[in-house]
Amino acid sequence: MKVLIFLIGFIFIFTSCKNSKDENKKTLTESYSKTHQEHPGKKLMEMHCYLCHDATRTEDERLGPPMIAIKKRYIFKDTSKEEFINDMQSWIKNPNEKDAKMFGAVRRFGVMQKLPYSEDDVELIADYMFDNEIEEPEWFEEHYKQMRGNMKR
Repeated sequence: MKVLIFLIGFIFIFTSCKNSKDENKKTLTESYSKTHQEHPGKKLMEMHCYLCHDATRTEDERLGPPMIAIKKRYIFKDTSKEEFINDMQSWIKNPNEKDAKMFGAVRRFGVMQKLPYSEDDVELIADYMFDNEIEEPEWFEEHYKQMRGNMKR
């Protein structure tokens, strides 16, 4: 009887932890905005991504397109957060010319190297990018309008 009670208790604890983790993941952005804490994805983006994608660097200093360019190229009005996160995770796992969505950036900078970032870190970064304003270089809006005009022709 004691073994049965122990087994039921163990199963209850195990499934409670899993459900708790799933619930925490769903409310990630909500919890940071409610407590006014800085989203951990912002810090990760600044620490990792801005090494190459910093909007404050000059054109000659940049090693890749600014993060706002990535956001605007991957997120459209019908793109869900889940799709965006999956796209970012897929790209970081296996950056390659065939799957590139930013052809101009690949021509200019080449395909980015494969980086050892965890799926969880990429998820946090993408979650932050999806829901928040991303720093934009002064020249970007004009460049973006020009590129969109060229794509429509």
